[in-house]
Amino acid sequence: MKSIITFVACMTFVVLMHAQVQDSVRSLNGIKIVSSAKDTNEIETIENDVFLIVEVVPEYPGGKEALMEYLRNNITYPKEARKANIQGTVYIGFIVEKNGSVSSVNVLRGIGGGCDEEAVRVVEGMPNWKPGTQRGKPVRVQFNLPIRFLLTDSGADKKTE
Repeated sequence: MKSIITFVACMTFVVLMHAQVQDSVRSLNGIKIVSSAKDTNEIETIENDVFLIVEVVPEYPGGKEALMEYLRNNITYPKEARKANIQGTVYIGFIVEKNGSVSSVNVLRGIGGGCDEEAVRVVEGMPNWKPGTQRGKPVRVQFNLPIRFLLTDSGADKKTE
């Protein structure tokens, strides 16, 4: 009886460990995504991989308020979206590279009317971020950014959050 319980416990541990390993490495648009690295050797071998979770997350220069200000100052509400009264949130995914530059910008979920293209244009034009780090070394990090398009009552002004 004890050997059966031990066997079941061992098999449960193996299954859970396998699931954990499978969850730590994923693929996004053909790019290997790593959620975390266990030791320094792993970081050296996965230098070009993209992390989802890091010890220090990338940061826009000046912080969140500066990012919101950048979006407000640079997004122009598309005429087509304004005419059709299209409002909502565009979700943009991108990679913050080791040097802080933004790459691989894509629309994760859009709202149409030219808002998706406008959000991509503005994100591609961002200044370099402070890169994310893992074990003290800069790494590539997948970042998702919601950009909200909201018409004011007059419909004349743009507003993003």
